[in-house]
Amino acid sequence: MADPRPTVRALRSDDWSAIERLFGARGACGGCWCMWWRVPRGGRLWDENKGEPNRRAFRRLVTRGAVHGSLAFSGDEPVGWCCVGPRGEFPRLERTKALASDWDETTWSVVCFFIPTGWRRRGVAGALLREAVRIARDGGARRLEAYPVVAKGTASVPAAFAWTGVPAIFLGQGFRDASAPGASRPLLVRTLRPGRTRSSGRVAPRRPGP
Repeated sequence: MADPRPTVRALRSDDWSAIERLFGARGACGGCWCMWWRVPRGGRLWDENKGEPNRRAFRRLVTRGAVHGSLAFSGDEPVGWCCVGPRGEFPRLERTKALASDWDETTWSVVCFFIPTGWRRRGVAGALLREAVRIARDGGARRLEAYPVVAKGTASVPAAFAWTGVPAIFLGQGFRDASAPGASRPLLVRTLRPGRTRSSGRVAPRRPGP
């Protein structure tokens, strides 16, 4: 029986096999392999990199220890991923006008979540984010940005389009809205202070509610 409360820890350079099992043949989504924000622009360049080129590129980064992120496990099975890192590592952010900010080398970004269908709505995203905040703080971040998606009207955001997270996850962990007036999507920010934090790495029990 799967552990209902998976453990969460930082990505290691020897975790490539776990990433492959978690992302599967589609590379998490449409051959992305968590490279969307790392490839400078979309269009033809992105089409040329989807699939195997992205997989090879992300593998090189992971095995070199050049990727920051948090992984959730149920036993030995990977069940969730959150990517975080210095904003400068994600050049496509600079091509998204709504996400422009006054950032510097101490600014980090939370850019991606991937949680398999059977593990969604079980508190995994929140646990991944808590570990990502710790990773950013320990890496020297003083400003942590997030770029969630927002549903229109009363509709909920389909999981396939919520890969940058939804506002509630971030607002519940100390982020504030720093979006420009009239921006087409939110920019949320959390200020981090120096010093290490401790985390149990265990998903908290889900509170009763809708």
